[in-house]
Amino acid sequence: MPETTPSLNYRATSFMISAARLDQCPPPTAREVAFAGRSNAGKSSALNALTGSNKLARTSKTPGRTQLLNFFEVDEEHRLVDLPGYGYAKVPEKMKLEWQKHLGAYLEQRECLVGVVLLVDIRHPLKEFDQTMIDWSVSSGMPLHILLTKSDKLKFGAAKAAMQKLRNQLKGHEDLISIQLFSSLNKSGVDELAAHLDTWLCQEFEPYGNTSPEGEHYSE
Repeated sequence: MPETTPSLNYRATSFMISAARLDQCPPPTAREVAFAGRSNAGKSSALNALTGSNKLARTSKTPGRTQLLNFFEVDEEHRLVDLPGYGYAKVPEKMKLEWQKHLGAYLEQRECLVGVVLLVDIRHPLKEFDQTMIDWSVSSGMPLHILLTKSDKLKFGAAKAAMQKLRNQLKGHEDLISIQLFSSLNKSGVDELAAHLDTWLCQEFEPYGNTSPEGEHYSE
């Protein structure tokens, strides 16, 4: 996707509310795009890079500290949602199961959700959580945009090769799943991400329903 000037002003994004459960989420009166990823994938850093703020989304040297669904308002009709991260959180198993339940409920039942951004560390192959999200996207028909984060850690040729390898793995799902390189450190890919979000947020949409694989777990 070519990099273009975004229609929405993501730099105007502000924190709205945090929710521990689906019934605590704000009314579904605005289009939402959710950001999901393992705890070390750089999700908060990507949100901060997109919005031009170093403090909008909470970042920490201790992965997995985000335990809530955090809502950010771009404007009255458009929102970004930071979902709980998984993978390295040193918390009791009971708490992890609670995170799974609330994340699954949001993804399956949130009618105003129009797309999901999945953040994957480019240096590592797809983990179980990543593959689960991809499988759910295909099963439910929910558009998924994969950010291969920390692309600055690889030489350009190696980064492009990693992206092509993933595209080959997901061949046949190009109409639903898209992929790009991204680096929060040098801000590469920020305009491309913003332009992609515009294609989801600035169009009329119909709720995709609550189809989800039976017994699916959103965890490592």
